[in-house]
Amino acid sequence: MSDTVPAANKQPEPAGPTGPAGEDPQKRPGAADAVDRFFRITARGSGYGREIRGGLATFFTMAYILVLNPIILGGVEDKYGHRLDSVQLVTATALVAAVMTVVMGVGGNLPLALAAGLGINAVVAYQLAPRMSWPDAMGLIVVEGVLICLLVVTGLREAVMNAIPQPLKQAISVGIGLFIAFIGFVDAGFATRIPGESGSTPVQLGSVGHLTGWPVLVFCLGVLLTIALLVRKVRGAILISIVAMTVLAVVINEIADIKPAAWGLTVPKVPEDVVAAPDFGLLGHFSLFGAFGELSAVTVVLLIFTLLLSDFFDTMGTVVGVSHEAGLLDEDGKVPGLGRVLLIDGLAAAAGGAASASSSTSYIESAAGVGEGARTGFANLVTGALFALALFLSPLATVVPAQAAAPALVAVGFLLMAQVRHIDWERWEIAVPAFLTIVVMPFTYSITNGIGAGFLAYVVLKAVLGKARETHWLLWTASALFLVYFAIDPVQQVLGV
Repeated sequence: MSDTVPAANKQPEPAGPTGPAGEDPQKRPGAADAVDRFFRITARGSGYGREIRGGLATFFTMAYILVLNPIILGGVEDKYGHRLDSVQLVTATALVAAVMTVVMGVGGNLPLALAAGLGINAVVAYQLAPRMSWPDAMGLIVVEGVLICLLVVTGLREAVMNAIPQPLKQAISVGIGLFIAFIGFVDAGFATRIPGESGSTPVQLGSVGHLTGWPVLVFCLGVLLTIALLVRKVRGAILISIVAMTVLAVVINEIADIKPAAWGLTVPKVPEDVVAAPDFGLLGHFSLFGAFGELSAVTVVLLIFTLLLSDFFDTMGTVVGVSHEAGLLDEDGKVPGLGRVLLIDGLAAAAGGAASASSSTSYIESAAGVGEGARTGFANLVTGALFALALFLSPLATVVPAQAAAPALVAVGFLLMAQVRHIDWERWEIAVPAFLTIVVMPFTYSITNGIGAGFLAYVVLKAVLGKARETHWLLWTASALFLVYFAIDPVQQVLGV
């Protein structure tokens, strides 16, 4: 996930003649020296203390996903009315994060942690699941991850990168930010539908036109606390807010007369047990091609394209940003071992689908670990170990109500929205497609629709201005698919299908 936490600017301490802070590698035990050489800890001006601190910082800044992913995925029914179990989702989320973070550390040697991606899991929950079964939806995630791996292996990633104009990439992130924030407001009950009133406004403040009830108060306080901590640049701001608001919600639920339904799916109660055995029941519950039996081939292709687009470009921005922050880019501004890093990220996406945890991707929160001094993949061993420990703490995650977790969605929406400043609003052939991309996502409750509207507007305006040849053929192809997607009903009527 990209652009969710501002990168820190702490620079590495200067290495002494024999290593960081005068540490002599020759005096270390043989095993420690071998680890140092493998991860190039000393060569990158780091040390074991820094790597450990960095791994801890990264975990605590992204541990919120252990709460949010189960709430997002577990809060939605699939086409057949089935929900994913929250405890099993915590297990799946923690397991994939632990394994793939360690794999990235060993295989990519970057302080870059991975976990279920915010934004991508929203696509799975709100775009895929209502149209098919959960196994079918997770199967599309596996397909998307395999396609990313093929793009890397074949070298097509460069073509894909060049096909999408940078302003549209930025607009997609902004639109996803607004969409996520809107989901947060709805999940918390801050905004609700107006039932049984045709012709009225589609949403309203609170459940009766104004805010009522203790749960909504918890959400409002959570939003204020989260943004206050972010402004103060407190490490782990999102996680701190979730924990604090959960504690407040538990206290309020104990002393106030609140109907359980007011909290939604999760009522904040102290669990009987803090530690529990992990439940691996969701692992392997995916169907690679089941979606093709539920939807038209064009629709399925576009859904996969949406997943791939979001995952692929988020990863590129995150990898480059974290590597730049760590001072690891070469003289040409390239990431060392980028092919391996992108391949591992693609494998993480497929692994997330196979475990029913949604697509896993690289986290910009890794910059917090870089800020603490991490420069190598050794920090990932620490972060991965903590995610493995979290496998046994699922009862704690299932206490968190939506009102305590939703402020994080609003905060993440704000951080993604910040990219809007990079779009050139004076050039209408760029500004109009970017605008449509951004607004169509939340207004139609569909990330796919937003991307399609932006692509179509972009190629049409380029053609109108006589600049059709400036547009990459891949973008024309994608736009043609989106045209069929939007006009699927009349197309089916014409074809008699």
